[in-house]
Amino acid sequence: MRRSTMTPGRMDLPSLEWKRVLVLLLLLGGLVLLASSDAFQSALVWGLAKAGPVIEAHPFWGAALFILLSAFSAMLAFFSSAVLVPVAIHTWGEPLCVVLLWCGWMLGGAFAYGIARSWGRPVVRRFVSGDVLGRYEKRISQHSSFGLVLLFQLAVPSEIPGYVLGLARYGLRRYLAVLAIAELPYAVGTVYLGSSLLAQRSLVLLVLGVLGILFSTWALSALRKRLGS
Repeated sequence: MRRSTMTPGRMDLPSLEWKRVLVLLLLLGGLVLLASSDAFQSALVWGLAKAGPVIEAHPFWGAALFILLSAFSAMLAFFSSAVLVPVAIHTWGEPLCVVLLWCGWMLGGAFAYGIARSWGRPVVRRFVSGDVLGRYEKRISQHSSFGLVLLFQLAVPSEIPGYVLGLARYGLRRYLAVLAIAELPYAVGTVYLGSSLLAQRSLVLLVLGVLGILFSTWALSALRKRLGS
């Protein structure tokens, strides 16, 4: 399950983790209710019936558009590609959807990194708040270990690391390796959450969602400890 794009508050407040868990649990509860709703399922089937043939008629451009929108979701806090996942699963199946989503998130992270490294803080502050940038720039540098940067990528909202690491001039190859490792489990989780929603497997949806929440909460807690907050 893709981690929340909720902007972190002060890193030294343990209540942050509980607030984030509460928000994610509420979102998960909403998904479970939707999965068991006949009205929602009818609307979803209608939407898939309309969108599926269009994408099947233009497979290349459909895949390219999905990757591009996924990339935007990895760069912008207010945009999410999650609503497109059921359509992608219905059209391409779960394995290919994972690959396309993962590629989109990789592309978005690489773009964020490139923007930060090429144009610097004045441009980045249009995408990420100055307070968040300042907080992480003090703790993440080009000399940070691979393990710490991987934990950073796993723990915080996906639109933040690329900008921070680009500003820090962290090595591009190392960043792409971190990005590839960190985004893969979230891509798999997101697709299988979408698949469970489509199949109305409420229990599987709930279990996967809880596991995702526990994982992201652990990552945030571990990051706070590593940074000495």
